Amino acid sequence: MREPTIARNYAETLLELARDAGDLGGWGDMLDNVANAMDSDRRLRIFLESPRVSAEQKNEIIQKAYAGQLPRNFVRFLQALVRHRRQMLIPAIAHQYRDLVDEVEGRVHASVTVARDQADADRKVVAKQLSRAFGKDVVPHFVVNPAILGGVVVRVGDTVLDGSVRKRLAILRNRMLGTAR
Repeated sequence: MREPTIARNYAETLLELARDAGDLGGWGDMLDNVANAMDSDRRLRIFLESPRVSAEQKNEIIQKAYAGQLPRNFVRFLQALVRHRRQMLIPAIAHQYRDLVDEVEGRVHASVTVARDQADADRKVVAKQLSRAFGKDVVPHFVVNPAILGGVVVRVGDTVLDGSVRKRLAILRNRMLGTAR
C-alpha cells in the first residue's frame, strides 16, 4: 500500500475516535501539535525513527509524556502507530485528517490569486460569493500575483475559474487575430 493510502486509513480511524469524543477540531489540533513537534524537534524525530529503540520503549515514553495531557484514546492511537511502525506518517495523517474534517463539515479550500493585496472587507465578499457559487463553506487562501494584471483566479481542487485581466486580454487578442485572417 502506498503511504497516502495508509495515512488516509489512519486518518479515517482517528476521525471516528474524534467523533466518538465529540471534538473533531480538538483532535485535529492535537495531531497537528504532534506533527509540528516532529518537524521542529530533531531529537524527537530521531527517537521515533530509530530502529535501536523498540516499539515498547517508544510507547512507554509516549505514555509518560502524554498521559493526563491528551485523551486516553488519542494516546492509544499514537501507540498503535508506533506498534505498526507508522509513526513517521503522523504529518501525512494530520494532513489527511484535516481533509476528512473539511469533507465532513462541508468545507473546501480555495486558492484565490489577485493582482494586489485585498482589504479584509473584500476578502469577506470573495469568500461569501465563492461559498454561494460552490454551495459549500469556502475558505479562501489569498495569493498576490501582479502578473494577472487584475481580476481574480480561483482554484478549488481541479476547478479553475480564471477571471483575470490577463486571460480576458488573451481571449480578446485571439478573437481579433481570428477575425483578421
